[in-house]
Amino acid sequence: MSKIAIMGAMPEEIEPLLERVENIRKVDYANNSYYEATYRGKELVIAYSKIGKVFSSLTASILLEKFACSKLLFSGVAGAINPELKIGDLIIADKLCQHDLDISIFGHDYGYVPEGAVFVETDRALREIAKEVAKSNALSLIEGTIATGDQFVASTERKAFISKHFQADALEMEGASVAVVCDALHVPFFVLRAISDTANDDAGIDFDAFMVNSAKISANFILDMVEKID
Repeated sequence: MSKIAIMGAMPEEIEPLLERVENIRKVDYANNSYYEATYRGKELVIAYSKIGKVFSSLTASILLEKFACSKLLFSGVAGAINPELKIGDLIIADKLCQHDLDISIFGHDYGYVPEGAVFVETDRALREIAKEVAKSNALSLIEGTIATGDQFVASTERKAFISKHFQADALEMEGASVAVVCDALHVPFFVLRAISDTANDDAGIDFDAFMVNSAKISANFILDMVEKID
């Protein structure tokens, strides 16, 4: 049976998952913990990476290479750029980019690195499953671009820059690096984020207040998806 990887960045993003799965077996590897488990007959490997692109790349690589997961679902929280997104809303990425990758001095677009691409697209079939889950649960779901960078954005100026150059709907600190790993290894992947703040000058306050509840919303949605994955 193929295994499904479920990732978050922080403990709070996977704790709601661990509360609902069964037959948990903890495996410590490469300064992190991985939780093999089952849910409704599906085999899962769950882990949080720690914050940022380097740690998320490492964790995604281990989930796919050491644990041989055949799909990867990312569950977590994000800051909103799109004004239609409010705290607690859900967004799925159709594509992701790295907003802090900048070699524009050499004439390249922001987010581009030679032999790479500005945007990496997520798996269409997994997005369709997400839309089914949203419909069956009467949940509103936005599909759009998510921008990733190694900075917690709490600045209207930075938010405007990311909106202008990437037309991003939301931003966070791990998704695009996970996307690069999955794309390179030809593994279908999916990124779901629940909005915890609006990436403005009050973002730090909003994040602390709403992060735990937003993480639970995202985690419950991911498990509903797991049930529908063949």
